[in-house]
Amino acid sequence: MRTNRRLGWCAIAVLAVGTGFAGAQTKPAKTKKPAAGPAAVEVPAASRACVTCHAQKTPGIVAQWRGSGHAKQGVGCLECHGASASDPGAFSHEGATIITVVTPNQCAACHGDIVAENQRSHHAAAASFIGSLDNVLGEVVEGRLAAVNGCQQCHGSTVALLKNPDGSIRTKPSGAPMLDPATWPNTGIGRVNLDGSLGSCTACHSRHAFSKAMARQPEVCGKCHMGPDHPQAEIYAESKHGIAYRTQMSEMHLDADQWVVGVDYTAAPTCSTCHMSATRDQKLTHDVGARISWTLRPVVSKKLENWEAKRGAMKGVCEACHAPDFIDSFYKTYDATVDLWNTKFAQPATSVMTALREAGRISPTPFDDEIEWTYYRLWHHEGRRARMGASMQGPDYTQWHGFFEAAENFYMKFLPQAKEAAKGDPKVLAAIEAVENDRPNLWKKGLSPEERKKIDEFYKERYGEH
Repeated sequence: MRTNRRLGWCAIAVLAVGTGFAGAQTKPAKTKKPAAGPAAVEVPAASRACVTCHAQKTPGIVAQWRGSGHAKQGVGCLECHGASASDPGAFSHEGATIITVVTPNQCAACHGDIVAENQRSHHAAAASFIGSLDNVLGEVVEGRLAAVNGCQQCHGSTVALLKNPDGSIRTKPSGAPMLDPATWPNTGIGRVNLDGSLGSCTACHSRHAFSKAMARQPEVCGKCHMGPDHPQAEIYAESKHGIAYRTQMSEMHLDADQWVVGVDYTAAPTCSTCHMSATRDQKLTHDVGARISWTLRPVVSKKLENWEAKRGAMKGVCEACHAPDFIDSFYKTYDATVDLWNTKFAQPATSVMTALREAGRISPTPFDDEIEWTYYRLWHHEGRRARMGASMQGPDYTQWHGFFEAAENFYMKFLPQAKEAAKGDPKVLAAIEAVENDRPNLWKKGLSPEERKKIDEFYKERYGEH
């Protein structure tokens, strides 16, 4: 029946086009103009052979380059891929010495200040997760290729060359060194490059277009900042900011050379607006942590070093659209919400896990006890979603994907599993009892209206009236 119904509507649509449905007059069809290709650019002399050859072999790359700002400024293939014979990974190719993996060191030749900002940012250090619990989960528990194709594609790999048994570098018949496929291709934001530099500019400025407009859009950040443990892309999409962006994209002027919020556009902020782009009083920065006051990544959130200055910088972005009272009220509630997570779930759960470890009721090996998985989900997934939802004004992620799931996990899974794992150990049971008897958790024992009122008053006193 559905198929017939669709065919029926298709037939009506055909009649509408062919006969002027509902009395409309038939108009002659307009001839479509061919889509405009990239504007003609002057290919630098040193790169003409490259462009001529690759226009046949990899035309997509050449087309992207022709439409780029690089091409318009006379920056060709060898300005980026050219190398000295002593550079790691360098090889001779068609009469030129080149490298395959372009690194921030190459970009710094023209963009020195920007690269310096990036190199000191949290982005550049992203590959340092290799020694973390997350990486143990990927590399060991799940299997290395899960990390290679998952974790490392965002955090970054340590780029390596394949070696022969004698330690020499393996090469292709052309003489080019062979990159280890477990480390390349990779555009992880904290990639450790052969020359020791950190990161990949093409993580945001996709090669070979290197588009400003692309880097200013939230979809670029969404490659990595999404999913159950850091769903910033999804939170942004549900927020008023994300809604404003999607419904007013045509007013964003994403291709503009100057892109200052409150001056060149006012429709909506993107990730870049808040964390990197210039404001009326601040310069553009490629240090993405320069305006972040809390770290929401660990079990217990904490204020960052110089957090007051960083918060002031972020408020400077907000002021392009919001009044001071609005901004101050938001931050008051946000801070209290993070404090709620810390004191109601994170710190109590951590105290119980510490007691279990000290009593030898769970082993030192990560993830071999069921409660370790429960605890990991509590802070790494549910707790982050609650905190990040509050930070970006995503109500569903704060509540249903965040605090609701954290509460369900904490009360219905974590505490019962802790009691079972304790196996009667008095110190562990005392730690669990202390958590259960803490005022925020007394509701589970059954409360009268008067007792509920007292707990509500406690919350207001502890976290403030909001």
